[in-house]
Amino acid sequence: MKRFNWITIRLVLMFGLVIFLFSFTSNRNGNRKLTKAKVVFVGENSSFLKQETVNKLLIENNDDASAIRKDKLDLNKLEKAVSSNQMVEKSEVFVTVDGVLKAVVKQKTPVARVFDGKRSFYIDYKGNTMPLSAHFTARVPLVLGVIRKKNSEALAELFRKIHDDAFLKKNIIAIQIMPNGSLKMLNRNFDYQIDFGGTVNMDTKIRNYKAFFQKAVLDSTLYKYKKIDLRFTQQVICTK
Repeated sequence: MKRFNWITIRLVLMFGLVIFLFSFTSNRNGNRKLTKAKVVFVGENSSFLKQETVNKLLIENNDDASAIRKDKLDLNKLEKAVSSNQMVEKSEVFVTVDGVLKAVVKQKTPVARVFDGKRSFYIDYKGNTMPLSAHFTARVPLVLGVIRKKNSEALAELFRKIHDDAFLKKNIIAIQIMPNGSLKMLNRNFDYQIDFGGTVNMDTKIRNYKAFFQKAVLDSTLYKYKKIDLRFTQQVICTK
C-alpha cells in the first residue's frame, strides 16, 4: 500500500512538473518579440506586388516586426489581410521557430487586359477582375469592348485557353468584342483579322485555325490574306 502511494505521489509530482515547465516555456515564448518579417512570392507571377506592400500588412501599425510580441499576433487576421489584396490569389502567414513572421504569397495570374471605354483592368485565370499594377505590365491579349455578365464565363474560358496554349499565347495579341458578342482577333506577326464569331464551338475553331496556320505558313500565303473567317466549324474561309 505504501509502495502504491509513493508511486502515485511520484507520478503526480512528475505530471505537475511537466505542466509547470510547459506553462513557463509557453509564457516565455509568448513574451518574446519577433525578429523580422519576411515575404516570399511563389508561382510564375511575382511582379505585381512589392514586398514592402505585404510587409506593411504584416506589421500593421508597428514600425517593424521586432516591436511585435508573439502573444499579440493574430495570424488568422494577418492572413486574411494579405489575401484580401486584389493582386493576391492566396497566402499563408506563420511564425518560424526562430521568430520570423513569414508570409508565403501567390499572386493572381492575369489572362487578359480589358479596356471597356471607361476603365482598364485584368481578367485573372479564375475569371475575376484584378486591377492594373503600377510595378508591372503583363503580356496578355488586349481586349477591347464590354464584357457582359451573360458571356463573362465563356470569355474567361476562351482567355484561359489562349493563355494555356503556347501557340495562341504567342500570337494572339488583341481581341475586340463586337456589340453583338462576336469576336475579332489580331495576330502578332501578320496583318489579317481573325473573325472568330461567338464563343460557341471555341475548341473546334481553335483547332481549325492552328491547322490552317501550320499549313499556310509553309507556303507563305499568310501575308496575302486580310481576313481569316473561323465562324464555320467545317471550314476556314480566307479573304485576300
